[in-house]
Amino acid sequence: MRKSALVVIDMVNTYDHPDADRLISSVRETLPAMRELIERARDEDVDVIYVNDNFGRWRSHHDEILDTALSGPYADLVEPVRPDKQSLFVLKARHSVFFQTPLEYLLTEYGIGRIVLCGQVTEQCVLYSALDAHIRHLTVAVPRDAVAHIHPDLADAALRMMERNMGAEICDAAEIRF
Repeated sequence: MRKSALVVIDMVNTYDHPDADRLISSVRETLPAMRELIERARDEDVDVIYVNDNFGRWRSHHDEILDTALSGPYADLVEPVRPDKQSLFVLKARHSVFFQTPLEYLLTEYGIGRIVLCGQVTEQCVLYSALDAHIRHLTVAVPRDAVAHIHPDLADAALRMMERNMGAEICDAAEIRF
């Protein structure tokens, strides 16, 4: 098996955006599986890489984004999955974790050939990131119970597309082997 990393997508979030109300309920459902997956990765010395939207704050850094999210009304959705001191953190401006970020370089430097994607949103950032990983010849796994969605039907379709078109491993978080 290729060396793995866990990529946590957009979980440092203030939920101050359109469709947040629909997303929040899904995050609450998937949060326990995400938390368990992150804890297991840390326990197994697997690199945990947070790739997060900068929310248009071009002068901010990861601590500032984390502090803003933790001081907001949805801190309870951020606290259980917050980055620790060993976590890596990459800021992104668009949907894919790869688009104009140093993630590909970081993965190469760390010798990582397989990424496990968790976070939000299944039918957007997770889907686009899985596709970009696939075209970079990375192996992709997506635990269906550790990705949150806005639209359940689109999330189901996105998971099927990742599995069928990209060869992604779609399973439950408990089934992930790092």
